[in-house]
Amino acid sequence: MTEITVAAIQLSFTDVMADDIARVAARVREAAAVGAEIILPPELFQGYYFCRHEDENLFSRAYPVADHPAVTAMRELARDLHVAIPTSIFERDGPHFYNSLVMIDAGGEVLGTYRKSHIPDGPGYEEKFYFRPGNTGFKVWDTRFGRIGVGICWDQWFPECARAMMLMGAELLLYPTAIGSEPEEPNLDTRRLWQRAMIGHAVSNVVPVIAANRTGTEEGQHFYGHSFIADHRGDTKAELGDGEEGVIVHKFDIDQIRAHRAAFGFFRDRRPDLYGRLVEDA
Repeated sequence: MTEITVAAIQLSFTDVMADDIARVAARVREAAAVGAEIILPPELFQGYYFCRHEDENLFSRAYPVADHPAVTAMRELARDLHVAIPTSIFERDGPHFYNSLVMIDAGGEVLGTYRKSHIPDGPGYEEKFYFRPGNTGFKVWDTRFGRIGVGICWDQWFPECARAMMLMGAELLLYPTAIGSEPEEPNLDTRRLWQRAMIGHAVSNVVPVIAANRTGTEEGQHFYGHSFIADHRGDTKAELGDGEEGVIVHKFDIDQIRAHRAAFGFFRDRRPDLYGRLVEDA
């Protein structure tokens, strides 16, 4: 039996990088204290979600992976607590900028970097101004606790991303997120759509899904939280509400889930010979 205990962190942020990193660190310690082994903070947790508008001064928030204050802090925590921490950052690589995920394993080792593949562009989420489309391809990592795949926010809406990570051997799918109100459509509540999209990945891939969102209001834009952990059948095992800060934790038996996945036959009955249309332009 192979059991993995996972956690998701949900917080509001102050827009003071050092303070926000410290607040996430405190929640990592809280999760580790109750047995979490893989701990997921929200997307870009080093301050406010700055992509609400286009401002060239905000490129100063980016750092190279090796020098990023969040990476440095999470590596120290991972080493001290013996936990794995997928760490979302604004990455600078020479003249290029990415929305990236640094996979930090227990012991503080950096296993690699994933650069967000799908970059949204719309009112309140103007990420194409800041980020190049990722050039890493999808990634999975063999942490000390198990093999995990991590997509970043907008990636979570694409079934191709989830299925690709599963075909690469992922046993858990994790999605750090920053999502909330739509400035141009104040009556549109995407929270249920957001959860259903990922729960669909859980069901169709027979895999647990863990999503960590921010919460609170930042300069008029509200982030609705509702971070959750769903099992391989799409049942919600833990969830936080709108405006609620904290940590959710759940333990999964990966061997049992692997057997269920085989029994469902989704991967046995795939027909890649019929799927060529999926890789053609629309």
